[in-house]
Amino acid sequence: MSIDRRLMLLGLAGVAATAGGCGGVANGLTGGGDYASRMPLPRGSGGDRVQNLGRTSFPEIGFADWTEAEPEYVLYPGDEIEIATPTAVELTRTQKIGPDGRISLPLVGQIMAADRTIAEVEADASAAYASQLRRPVVEVTLKTAGPIRVWVDGEVRTPGVYEMTGDLDAYQAVIQAGGFLPTARQGEVALIRRGPRGVRMMRAVDLRPRRGEVVALRRGDIIFVPRSTLGEVANFVTLFRNALPVGFSYAIGGQYQNF
Repeated sequence: MSIDRRLMLLGLAGVAATAGGCGGVANGLTGGGDYASRMPLPRGSGGDRVQNLGRTSFPEIGFADWTEAEPEYVLYPGDEIEIATPTAVELTRTQKIGPDGRISLPLVGQIMAADRTIAEVEADASAAYASQLRRPVVEVTLKTAGPIRVWVDGEVRTPGVYEMTGDLDAYQAVIQAGGFLPTARQGEVALIRRGPRGVRMMRAVDLRPRRGEVVALRRGDIIFVPRSTLGEVANFVTLFRNALPVGFSYAIGGQYQNF
């Protein structure tokens, strides 16, 4: 990854707050000919192009073992939620989670809401109101989900944050990012996803045209296209983690930590 691209990555924090315009058509978006001819390869016949990577592959990061189980929903910047206080209805508010991941509560100020479950936000808000209310009961309801975004970086023409306007797979996301650079290692692309208990998972995906497997993306997925080997992922994760306005959770050195 070039120095310029690393500097670009550090600017993703600002991009994440204004990424509504980033999901537009990028160069190469019309390359549907290759995509139309691609089909998932049969499993169990030596044609599986997806490689699962666990904790031992990157011990300095400690990725969790891959699972397709859907984790509990966590709130994101841009989500609109109602914070209801049944014992003090005048304090009930509906507001969007800010770009910094916080919401503002009457009487008690700001609390972190992004990258947390609804139950966790309810508990934090109740604790904040404990000094103000006799019965600090708080009920949080998701009213409107914010934009569904994925991150694409590495050896692609236009790295950045892209909005999912419908079903999107990993190869389509790369096309939205302008396609692969000639230096890209297309057969070993890293897909990083939030797993159970907030720990990140990673798998290597073969995205070579007509050979790759169709891998559907989820909200918050990260696609990193390396230049040489997946050994670049550790440096990428460190830079990416530092660039985000809201931290993600990792298990490092066997201990669960938030960043």
